[in-house]
Amino acid sequence: MSLQGVYVCLTVLFLSTMISSQLFQTCRLIRSTSDLPVLTSEGDITIGGLFSLHDTVLEYPLSFTAKPLPTHCSGWMQTMIFAIEEINRDDRLLANLTLGYKIYDSCSTPFHGLRTALALMSGQEEDQGSPECLDRVPVVIGDGGSTLSLVVARFLGVFHVPQVSYFSSCACLSNKLEFPSFLRTMPSDFFQVGALTQLVQHFDWNWVGTFAGDDAYGRGGAQIFNDEVTKLGACIAFYEIIPKNHEKAEMTRIVKRIGDSGARVVLVFALEQDARALFWEALSQNLTGIQWLASEAWITAAVLSTPEFHSILQGSMGYAIRKADIPGLQSFLLRLHPSKYPQDPFVLQFWEEMFQCSLGKDSSLRPPCNGSEVLVNTGNIYSDVTQLRISYNVYKAVYAIAHALDLMLLCEPGKRPFMWESCPNSSTIKPGELLHYLKHLHFNNEFGEETKFDGNGDPAAMYDLINWQLGANREVQYVTVGRFDETMQPKLVIEETNIIWNGNERQVPVSVCSTSCPPGTRKATRPNFPVCCFDCILCAAGEVSNQTDALECEKCLSEFWSNTRRDTCIPKLVEFLSFSDTMGITLLAMALLGSCFTLAVALIFAVKRHTPIVRANNSELSFLILSSLWLCFLCALAFIGRPTSWSCGLRHTAFGIAFSLCLSCILGKTLVVLMAFRATLPGSNVMKWFGPLQQRGIIFLCTAVQVVICFAWLSVAPPVPRKLMTSETARIIILCDVGSPLAFSLVLGYIGLLAALCFLMAFLARKLPDNFNEAKFITFSMLIFCAVWIAFVPAYVSSPGKYTVAVEIFAILASSYGLLLCIFTPKCYIILLRPEKNTKKYLMSKSKTERKY
Repeated sequence: MSLQGVYVCLTVLFLSTMISSQLFQTCRLIRSTSDLPVLTSEGDITIGGLFSLHDTVLEYPLSFTAKPLPTHCSGWMQTMIFAIEEINRDDRLLANLTLGYKIYDSCSTPFHGLRTALALMSGQEEDQGSPECLDRVPVVIGDGGSTLSLVVARFLGVFHVPQVSYFSSCACLSNKLEFPSFLRTMPSDFFQVGALTQLVQHFDWNWVGTFAGDDAYGRGGAQIFNDEVTKLGACIAFYEIIPKNHEKAEMTRIVKRIGDSGARVVLVFALEQDARALFWEALSQNLTGIQWLASEAWITAAVLSTPEFHSILQGSMGYAIRKADIPGLQSFLLRLHPSKYPQDPFVLQFWEEMFQCSLGKDSSLRPPCNGSEVLVNTGNIYSDVTQLRISYNVYKAVYAIAHALDLMLLCEPGKRPFMWESCPNSSTIKPGELLHYLKHLHFNNEFGEETKFDGNGDPAAMYDLINWQLGANREVQYVTVGRFDETMQPKLVIEETNIIWNGNERQVPVSVCSTSCPPGTRKATRPNFPVCCFDCILCAAGEVSNQTDALECEKCLSEFWSNTRRDTCIPKLVEFLSFSDTMGITLLAMALLGSCFTLAVALIFAVKRHTPIVRANNSELSFLILSSLWLCFLCALAFIGRPTSWSCGLRHTAFGIAFSLCLSCILGKTLVVLMAFRATLPGSNVMKWFGPLQQRGIIFLCTAVQVVICFAWLSVAPPVPRKLMTSETARIIILCDVGSPLAFSLVLGYIGLLAALCFLMAFLARKLPDNFNEAKFITFSMLIFCAVWIAFVPAYVSSPGKYTVAVEIFAILASSYGLLLCIFTPKCYIILLRPEKNTKKYLMSKSKTERKY
């Protein structure tokens, strides 16, 4: 049968006996409890006490067929006795009444906790067969551990007997449906966990390991801590249960989890004996560099402050319940001596354990005590009143009960909460009524601390933040470095400058799964990992994050772009074909060089305007072509520089008109050459239609068409500067929007039409007999011109940004150079280098010879 089954059986047995005793008007005990060590003192009102004085107990197997053999356990509970005796001496509290006590040792086991509670509820033993039983105690102080209190509270709750625990902190005990008569002077773990959570948040620890004792206290507290820490965005690196049997293989496994997890901060929410087993294993694995967080169960445990644990526990931190200096307690503790209390089983056992001597006749295991032993000469936790924490809780519990009894007994008829009952006396106190007064109790003790219980039977949560520091004598000092008080604002106050961390460090330890992502990056969670484990990803181009641990990067506005660190948006670079660019400088030089070449050719023609070759090729048209080519070279300059409204309108219209003028002149020249050959035929008078006036008319009309198109373009939808902004690039491209694609197409198309006509005419006249047939060179120039502009279309469409403008300038310059070189270079060659050919005789002789054939 399980231990839980034993509890249930005993409870049912007891209730059955109680029912039977009412039916037969007699009192019988379930079984004898004479084997339980008990410390009693008579009084008008007896208070029960349950204290877990030892961690182990020697038990014998239960057969449930015979009376169990005695158990052996020992310890002390002197603070309760001290407080009761102090109250009995105080005439202001419970005047004319004395308090007595009946104290049992529950031996830190649930079975014995239930058994001692059963003894308190059963009254005295049957005496000489007397059927009379003394009244049960109306209130119980204890037990210490949460697991023990869970068992005892369920039992006492059946009879509504108030139970005031001094060290049970499990949050589960706040459930009044399950534990209606349970109260405590120890804050609930819910508040301790809240304080621990704030501590983790304060120091920015987001990767914390958790160990829990395998009991209600450890499991309940650790689970609440894990839940609360997770709500704050931190993560639990691991959660392990410390086995009660401290099995070596399991202890090795759970301690190894610390190193594997990478957590530097670990909470141990366990009783001191479980924590000690954990730290022994940590020592055996040489585990260092861990900042231990302690629950109040072991933060001031003397058993862990021994030198062997200094290397790993120095710097540990945790919350301890408030302490107080109780006047007179130390001298009261030191009064103990076996000769003064020969009937006190706890004093006898304590003395033997303290001095390792024997007071009995059998001294085979220990030498006999010689009577010279004195407590004041020993340095031990029994007489050390510098850390009165649990003792202070016991002290408060006794005084809370005394004040509740005082209020209850000072009642006035007709003003009681239970109107149908008369005022009680010391012998008619009902536990349920006393429970009512305890729940509504409110007073300040002599230390100025407010004592009251909330609706769950819990006191106000007040803790000292304790830091383990080594003194000059290499002994552990429990240094208070902060406080937590839920009645104050702020609740948590920490004196960080006074803290010494693990490894004797002053720097706060860092415990994170992943380091914080700096500005310019974003957090990217790792698959199958907690949210605290992440990678830092650099923000994409055009996105920034200006805070630490950003979840997402923000896009910059359309006119801004991210800097190289990706932590701020800066204005985008404005891109256009400028005069300072290498490309702009190159194109500018080519345009100026072409215009200079054009002026040079014009100068040569002007100087040699009376020579036959100049006159034979219609010098007027030649100068007009040169002028238009010069304008073509210069209009390329309008495409360089920051686009403006006037430059956008000028660049395309000037380009269209200048090229139309040039091509119109070439068309007129080609047409005249062709017609001149026809005019030499007998009877032909065609040249009268292609005289100088008609040539000027053709040029004017052909150019006027382009002027009309450009004027309409500027009037309806003129080219304007436009910013080309995309979220994918770090540049703002400023370009000239053509305004009307149709008008732009008409301008280019008309230029193409004129070029095609010029090419056709020149092609027809290319084989005319002449010493200097200009039609051949015009044909070559038109071939170059058409090839350039045919290639321009796909290049223009596919080029990005300023390269679009560069392509257009290159097409203008290439076609202009083509016209200049093909048409005028051969003439300049003859004029400058072959003057013998620049004679009328030479030109005419060749032409006459050809015409004979």
